[in-house]
Order: sequence, then C-alpha cells, then structure tokens
Amino acid sequence: MTSVKYYLSAALTWLLLLPVTAQVSPPQPVFPVPSGIPNMLFYLQRTPNANTIVCELNQVNGQLNDEDPVHVFWIRYTENGVKQELNFIQRKFAYGIKTKKLGEGYYELHFVSYKKQKFFLKADGEGRYRVYANINGKQALLSRVYLHINGGSFWSPNVEYVELSGRDPVSGLETKERKKISQP
Repeated sequence: MTSVKYYLSAALTWLLLLPVTAQVSPPQPVFPVPSGIPNMLFYLQRTPNANTIVCELNQVNGQLNDEDPVHVFWIRYTENGVKQELNFIQRKFAYGIKTKKLGEGYYELHFVSYKKQKFFLKADGEGRYRVYANINGKQALLSRVYLHINGGSFWSPNVEYVELSGRDPVSGLETKERKKISQP
C-alpha cells in the first residue's frame, strides 16, 4: 500500500513539474518571414493561410505621422507576395490599429478587434521607433503576433491563443508567450 502511495505521489509531482510548453498543442504552420521592409515594426500571422499583416512606421517626408503613426497592410503570400492595403472591414473591425498619444513620440496601440492587448510605440536610445509589449511579465521588443484560429465564423473566429514573440531589449534574447483567449 505504501508503494502505491509513493508511486502516485511521484507521478503527481512529475505532472505538476511539467513545463506549460510541454503540453500537447497543435504545431504552428511554418510561414514566410517578411523582409525588405525598412520601417517594419512587427507582423501578424494566423492559421488560415500564409498571408501576413505588416505594421510599419508611418512616416511623411521622413517624419513620423503624429496623427496616424502606424501603417498596416497585407503581404499576400498566397498571391505571389503582392502588397495590399487592408479593406474597410479589415481596417475597422479586425486588423486596424488604434493609437493614443501618451507623450511626445510615445503611443499606446491596440488592434481594433482586441482592446485588452496593449502595445507601446516609442523611440529607443538611438531614436529608432520600436513597438514594445509585455511578454512573460517584462517589456520586450515585439516582432511577431501569431493567432491560432480553430473554426468560428468570418465575424467571430475562434481564436484559441495568441502568441507574442520578441526580444529582451537589454539582453537581446528571444522571448515568447502564448496567451489563451477566452471566447464570449
């Protein structure tokens, strides 16, 4: 009887010590990484296909557009990588970026479809604008947002989780965090 308790206790301890990343989850598809976009801040990819949303710094004559600092567009990899602007519905209900100026050259950002996840646009020590996000409880330079979608509808996709990827601004080490999304 004691050995049964010992083995059950050991098995339970082992299960509790498993890292969260060891849980079985569907593998992410491999998508192309956007390149050759000098003012790219970060990009968003999602499971339905390889088409990618790119968020770039919006400049006019080399100066930040203070009223609309982030320009969002598609790279349509399924259509030979053509660049395409978001349509009205995509811009107003899904992938558009809302901005709020917090100070000189400092903005709060969020996608129009999900106000809970905040990002921050600000210049780094070299005057280059970057987007920062809270990843694993620390501010990081955001590079990629991945949405894992499993069914749902056009107006209400079933987003199972969001994965934020970036780099620690001090160490330069990569960091990732997967956040489950609760559906209404």
